[in-house]
Amino acid sequence: MTRDDALKQLRHIARERAFGRHVGSDRLIQAGLDALIAEVESPSLAMLAGLLRSEEPEAPALFDQVLEELGLLFHPPADPRAAKWAMAYWIAGQIADGTLDPATGTHLIWADVAYDLGYPEELQSLVSCHFNLDDWQESWEVPVEELNREAVEAAKQFLRGRPVAEAGS
Repeated sequence: MTRDDALKQLRHIARERAFGRHVGSDRLIQAGLDALIAEVESPSLAMLAGLLRSEEPEAPALFDQVLEELGLLFHPPADPRAAKWAMAYWIAGQIADGTLDPATGTHLIWADVAYDLGYPEELQSLVSCHFNLDDWQESWEVPVEELNREAVEAAKQFLRGRPVAEAGS
C-alpha cells in the first residue's frame, strides 16, 4: 500500500463514519497500521496501530485524533437533507470510479438516501438500477454485467448533475 492509498483509505473510513456507517475498531486499527507501514506521519498513528484487542474501545477516539492531525476529519453538512445528498454523491462517486460494487452502491442509495429524501427524480435512475440488480435472475436475457454497466453510467450521470458548489465536498 502506498502513502496515497493509505490516506485514501483513511478519508474513506472518515466519510463512512461521518455518514453513520458502523466501522469496527479492528478496521480502524488496521487502517492505522496500513498508514504507519506506508510511512504516513502523525503523532497518534503509532498508538492507534499498536492497540491490543483489549484496547479496541480506544480506537474510535484515536482514529479521530489521527484524522485531525492529518487534516482529514470530515463533517457532513449539518442540515439532514444536505447530508443525505452529500452521502448520495459520495456513494455515486464510488460506484462511478469502481471502488464500490454497483449492486451494493445502488442498494445503499435506495435504502439509506432515497427514502429519506422522498425519492427525488435525481436519484430515480440509481434506484431503478438497484431494483434491476436486486431482482436479476440468470433466466433474464440481459447479463448482470450489463446491469452493472448501466448502474455505473447512472452514477456518472448523477454526478454530472451535481451543483458546482457541492462538487468539491
